[in-house]
Amino acid sequence: MKYRYAVLGAGRQGIAAAYDLAKFGRAEEIRLIDINLSSARAGADRINKLLPPSAGQVGCKIAKGFQSDITNTGKLASILKGINAFISAAHYSFNPAITNLAIRLKCHMTDLGGNTGIVRKQLQQKARAKKAWVSIVPDCGMGPGLNISLAVYAMSLLDKPREVYIWDGGLPQNPLPPWNYSLLFSIAGLTNEYSGNAYFLRNGKITEVPCFEGSEQLNFPALAGRPDKAGRTSPWAGRLEAFVTSGGLSTAPWTFQGKLERLENKTLRYPGHAAQFKAFAQLGLLEQKPVQVGKVKIIPRDVFHTLLESKITNSDVRDIGVMRIKCVGKKNGRPAAAFVELIDYYDALTGFTAMQKLTGWHASIVTILAAQARIPSGVWPVELAVPGKIIVEEARRRGFDIKGKVSYL
Repeated sequence: MKYRYAVLGAGRQGIAAAYDLAKFGRAEEIRLIDINLSSARAGADRINKLLPPSAGQVGCKIAKGFQSDITNTGKLASILKGINAFISAAHYSFNPAITNLAIRLKCHMTDLGGNTGIVRKQLQQKARAKKAWVSIVPDCGMGPGLNISLAVYAMSLLDKPREVYIWDGGLPQNPLPPWNYSLLFSIAGLTNEYSGNAYFLRNGKITEVPCFEGSEQLNFPALAGRPDKAGRTSPWAGRLEAFVTSGGLSTAPWTFQGKLERLENKTLRYPGHAAQFKAFAQLGLLEQKPVQVGKVKIIPRDVFHTLLESKITNSDVRDIGVMRIKCVGKKNGRPAAAFVELIDYYDALTGFTAMQKLTGWHASIVTILAAQARIPSGVWPVELAVPGKIIVEEARRRGFDIKGKVSYL
């Protein structure tokens, strides 16, 4: 059976997701929709050029570009007519309205999320989605998304999981001072992660933890001694810094309350990053409340975005995506720990960054499963939508190197 898919948003992650739908989703058609028609068509052309000739019918292009404003639900609905499933790569603020549209059109949907409060609103539409026989899974992507799926997989390796620790992040292969960081997604998404509090499970209770807390260093031997384009090796020798950021666990703390005693997620960066950006936050540069400067009012975060974005934007980003999960509990009646690790790199063949693949392909995997009726009808948090084992199997089909082991303690 062939399927028709759509992707809302022709940005970096959207194009990567559309490519994966075309390659692995038994796609008859991919509709790439963006407010900018040139971007949509350019993205569709790129996908068609990357696909092998056998991916579509002779003389037929699988991917096509369409123009629509996300807020123009009438036009958007007409473009989505006949679609089996789609991905929203639009800003998270649009996802509640897009969820309602998906239910009305009886079309399966995933999105790249970005805001736990909005995801919780989407989950309230479960009964309507179930009645419409559609599957909707918010907050897919790298983190939240794949990091949670791998945590669920790690939990499945033990008989009685008790504690889960997740570390994940996207980094440039060739960090340049003073930032030692390259923007791999939107600047708004980055500062959103560095604002407010994270929600963890500690002693079985939902606990708020401020961003930038709990800084620690972890060793990643696979990264140690890896040379850059100039043949130089990293001065960090495989050491990365981990610290608390917001939103990485999405709804998982509430889902696993009563089942886990501890659930935590930290973001990985090169050493020194947390202190640097915590200082910016303490200065007030991440605030969104206007402040008076002379005769005008400005929003500090807007100024911060304007000043920082060009400094950490690189047109030739060759990155690394890193995930590590540790699950502690029991197996065969004995104390044990399950370890899962994934390290992925920029792909020179397709031009996709590790961030694009880890984000876009997790969303496309879930979308394909929804189209194939392998996800029950309703609105599901990512940790309940698909068993971790299936996500790992699909990720490995795409070339992701996921290692897993269990050790008795």
